[in-house]
Amino acid sequence: MNKPAEAPVAQSAPLPLSQITVLDLTLARAGPTCVRHLADWGADVIRVEPPSTGGEDVVGRRNGSDFQNLHRNKRAIQLNLKSPEGYKVFMKLVEKADVLIENMRAPVKGRLKIAYDDLKKVNLRLVYGSISGFGQTGPYGKRAGVDQIVQGMGGLMSVTGLPGQGPVRVGVAIADLTAGNLLALGVMTALFDREKTGVGRWVHTSLLESIIFMLDFQATRYLVAGEVAGQAGNDHPTSVPTGVFPASDGLFNIAASSARVFHRCCDALGKPEWKTKAEWDTQQKRSKVRADINAAISEITKHKPTAHWVEVMEAAGVPCGPINTIDKVFADPQVKHLGIATPIDHPKYGKQTVVGQPIHLSRYPQPEKLKHTPDCGEHTDEVLKGLGYDAAAIAALRAKGAV
Repeated sequence: MNKPAEAPVAQSAPLPLSQITVLDLTLARAGPTCVRHLADWGADVIRVEPPSTGGEDVVGRRNGSDFQNLHRNKRAIQLNLKSPEGYKVFMKLVEKADVLIENMRAPVKGRLKIAYDDLKKVNLRLVYGSISGFGQTGPYGKRAGVDQIVQGMGGLMSVTGLPGQGPVRVGVAIADLTAGNLLALGVMTALFDREKTGVGRWVHTSLLESIIFMLDFQATRYLVAGEVAGQAGNDHPTSVPTGVFPASDGLFNIAASSARVFHRCCDALGKPEWKTKAEWDTQQKRSKVRADINAAISEITKHKPTAHWVEVMEAAGVPCGPINTIDKVFADPQVKHLGIATPIDHPKYGKQTVVGQPIHLSRYPQPEKLKHTPDCGEHTDEVLKGLGYDAAAIAALRAKGAV
């Protein structure tokens, strides 16, 4: 029996996390990456910044593309956590919050008295999410973490780049982004657990753990088999042929890793005899003569354009695709169809486009309308009024430098 189709929820309906209030104390990239997931799916995110920010943030100027992309869908307040009055306001926010996200060093949140053990005393239901460079404890627990440093220490740079080239940084802040994504998953897990227990949790990860997690099969090759992976460049470390090949108009990728797909690739290249070539008839044998196979394929592919090979390989069931620059990525018809380039109307800067959500939920449309990134303290009065402060009380807080 066919199941009835799920009726879509109207775009005007509350998003799935609309009942969640999040306090955002994050800096740089890892923490904001986590918060962005929660904000995009409807959480009421209150970004707490010190009054001294003066329009600047460690990721750059507020009106820059990076900051605007990271901090949309939030309300922003300015609050001096070092002043008694500001701290008192903050604790009122904590009482009402469901989630707090921070990526401070452990000594800093300890000095400010905003660590998990401090805050759970006033809100036992609080889910407290933390990202550190190297972990909350241990020999490196007090160190600040930076993406590139962790890419090196976590082993990623040793397997990135061309053989013999020396260590190479991945082209994006992969440790920051992965830690942020994983913390978002951890926070949602803790919220789910709170539904059963009524109690919040401290959820934390680190850049170092995240990058080791992303090593995945390369890490497992060492842990299980003692193999220390090296650089393989544009070739897949273990699957042959999978890599970059020349076309008459540039370079493109082919991935023919399994025996079945390799046979299809041979047929698509007009070389069916390669399927039974004694030196190439198993993955293990192909791994030993990777350079010969790559050279043989290149001799054929270099005579026709990328579009030809994409069409031929796709028709044969062989994964294949162009190597796009970023402008060509967003011009791609599939990328346009997915709608991940999402518009924002900013009252100060006009129409902008940012990177939207990659997650899709049935019945809920993608969050089609994102809210602009707020200015410093844009919502300070609004948030304080929500806590019960009247105009005179807010003016007094300003006079004391608390907000």
